[in-house]
Amino acid sequence: DYLHKKRNAPEVGEVINKALAKLEEDNPAKLRNVFGNIDFNSEVVLGQTRDRNAMLRALLEDFAKLDLRPSKVGEEDIIGNSYQFMIERFASDAGKKGGEFFTPSMVSELLARLVKPQENDRIYDPTCGSGSLLIRVVNQVPNRKVAVYGQERNGQTHSLCMMNMFLHGIDDARIGWGDTIANPLHLEEGRLMKFQVVVANPPFSLDKWAMGFSGNDDQFRMQASLDPHKRFEWGVPPASRGDYAFVQHMLYSLAEDGRMAVILPHGVLFRGAAEARIRKQIIELNLLDAVIGLPEALFFGTGIPACIMVFKKNRTKEEVLFIDASGEGNYEKDRNQNKLREKDIQKIVKTYEDYEVADKYSFVSNREEIRENDYNLNIPRYVDTFEEEEPVDLEEVATNIKAIKAEIKQVEAQMAKYLKELGLWRDESRGD
Repeated sequence: DYLHKKRNAPEVGEVINKALAKLEEDNPAKLRNVFGNIDFNSEVVLGQTRDRNAMLRALLEDFAKLDLRPSKVGEEDIIGNSYQFMIERFASDAGKKGGEFFTPSMVSELLARLVKPQENDRIYDPTCGSGSLLIRVVNQVPNRKVAVYGQERNGQTHSLCMMNMFLHGIDDARIGWGDTIANPLHLEEGRLMKFQVVVANPPFSLDKWAMGFSGNDDQFRMQASLDPHKRFEWGVPPASRGDYAFVQHMLYSLAEDGRMAVILPHGVLFRGAAEARIRKQIIELNLLDAVIGLPEALFFGTGIPACIMVFKKNRTKEEVLFIDASGEGNYEKDRNQNKLREKDIQKIVKTYEDYEVADKYSFVSNREEIRENDYNLNIPRYVDTFEEEEPVDLEEVATNIKAIKAEIKQVEAQMAKYLKELGLWRDESRGD
């Protein structure tokens, strides 16, 4: 009501800024750092004063028409879901940039079901973006009795996440603002906090991921000894590809009874040098539970197909399940962005839970076979999706060719007859 009454103020953007700052000040536990990165008086974002005021006035008038009281809204999460819907639409419009802060809802749902969060679990996303993936995982627990942790390095995206948590009723989420690799914020007695569930959709092959460490920052190189948390003792990832920096951080943050799922580019499965050495350690320590290949064009702004790597501590089995869910029939094709359907998610989850071998879809490999493949985890090495072509009947082909030639001769003769009747026929064999 206050903002609606002030909608005609000459600097209405500044009025909104002050109102939100006051709201944040009065609710520090839930809204700290949420509105500080938002400027409704920005000429760069919202245009010159006259246009900006008109836009904000219209926005306030539209909001005034909405009755968002709980008695009117009904479903508890309808406001939070509406907010998340807007984030998803914005991510879709933003293309590649949108992929930096939002994981498509059905991919988030798949990860949430794979890690099976339980009551009283600690749940952590080290690259939480807008928080959509964390919320999906939390919603797997009926009473939501879990502890939620996340970290996001982009200030504006951190604000989106905090508001997303608030609107979904996750008031006690601990979302840190900072670079997870250079400055992890969730610590206990100076050591990385441990979590029962860890999920993430980190930036693919992040360049210069080691910035922020002391030492060789000029060349964006680092040594394992520079990390006070000892996360890179299995190997330091290449300076231009930070995928295994996030994987190792997540594994070091995983409790002894923990489950972990992370979205990664396929290159992590087969690239050599330091990444191959890290893969070897992961396999020999029996941490990898499954590798799942996803369809192409699932993510905003990129057609690159991705995979999910699922990890567990204290595994009883020593095999690794490989699933190729990228084939036709395992997703819904769309012009701009492909989608996983509910039945596709159910198929992946059931195959994973049953550790099932299915022709051209999944295979269970033992450690010795992976060793023989030099720790290359490329899915086609394990799941044979080759489709044999039907044998060609050469006699039938020859017969068809003869029939076609005879038909052509017949048509040519008929055409010549018509042209003669019209006086247009020229016998080329006579040369006149």
